[in-house]
Amino acid sequence: MKLELSDHAKEEMERRRIPRHLLDSVLDHPQQIVPAERGKKAYQSRTDFGGGKIYLLRAIVAVDTDPATVVTVYRTSKIEKYWRAP
Repeated sequence: MKLELSDHAKEEMERRRIPRHLLDSVLDHPQQIVPAERGKKAYQSRTDFGGGKIYLLRAIVAVDTDPATVVTVYRTSKIEKYWRAP
């Protein structure tokens, strides 16, 4: 699926210091895709940002646009809150 980054997502990546290669990895090979608010999808993967601490990197994607648009991206240490058991 072709994805576009919104200006907001680009700003949040910079502000939150999320490297583009980590975002690309989650978008290309997400460990999970789960429903998000207002019909969006959350592409997410557990990711090591260095130092051995694992975070959940989440990209919220509006899949009803053409091309699909990443509206925001963030990392969280609250993996259990968002992770869905298979």
